[in-house]
Amino acid sequence: MLISCLAEVKRKGGDTRTIGLYGQELINITAAIARMNLVLHGVSDFDIRSGNTLHDPSLIEGDHLKAFDVVLANPPYSIKKWNREAWQSDKWGRNFLGTPPQGRADYAFFQHILKSMDPKTGRCAILFPHGVLFRNEEEEMRTRLVEVDLLECVLGLGPNLFYNSPMEACVLICRTTKPAKRDGKVLFINAVNEVAREKAQSFLKPEHQAKILEAYRDFADKPGFAFVATTREVLAKGGDLSIPKYVEKVTSSSDEEGTQDLLTAWSSFEDDGRAFWTEMDSLVEMLDGVVAKEANNA
Repeated sequence: MLISCLAEVKRKGGDTRTIGLYGQELINITAAIARMNLVLHGVSDFDIRSGNTLHDPSLIEGDHLKAFDVVLANPPYSIKKWNREAWQSDKWGRNFLGTPPQGRADYAFFQHILKSMDPKTGRCAILFPHGVLFRNEEEEMRTRLVEVDLLECVLGLGPNLFYNSPMEACVLICRTTKPAKRDGKVLFINAVNEVAREKAQSFLKPEHQAKILEAYRDFADKPGFAFVATTREVLAKGGDLSIPKYVEKVTSSSDEEGTQDLLTAWSSFEDDGRAFWTEMDSLVEMLDGVVAKEANNA
């Protein structure tokens, strides 16, 4: 991920010598590989630490977390073994949105990242499972996230794009200081169909990337693809960030009665089924946590 950042800066003609790269990784061998990879690419200004980010963050300045202009992350999905009790009185103030449930630490990583952003220039892009957008047990934290107006964009991506999950994922983009025209607003982008599949691999073609980037930069409604909601509208939905609740499907009529053509009907069927199974997966995980808790108490 860090090497990709450098490659993007080079592609745009930027000076990579002005960039410092930082990271913390739980698995020692993975952290070591990251350091070696950076050295092999001629990077000298980097600091990759080993350790548990939630329990013992090591990128510290004085009595607070080190602040960054840009944070990119792909946190582990919904880990269950973490110190929730310690988080309730986190000395770094990372529980400002609340304390996540024991069976899902997603919002713990999320809050660590938000707390690690520079107060003026901070931006982040985080890859998450869709469940973080609508799960009931995280509603209060989502509501606070919307209220403090850090969330800038919710981007939904297609399936099978990431090796560690065949499911669709979403990217949450946040800023500590939004441009004036984006204050009090959240952009929702439904890019689930912006994906190509060749030789059993799924990926974004340049035209897919360009379409998503254009929608993000324009920050405007695009029927069937993007929608700008006010924080008031989001809060009226209980802080629910599910993309289909904001980006409506574009329908077409084949006759005067408004009958959908076959392709539109099939697309609607797929979208409804996708939403159902995404929420069903969240329910199954929640039930697994309840069963495990009862077994431990038995």
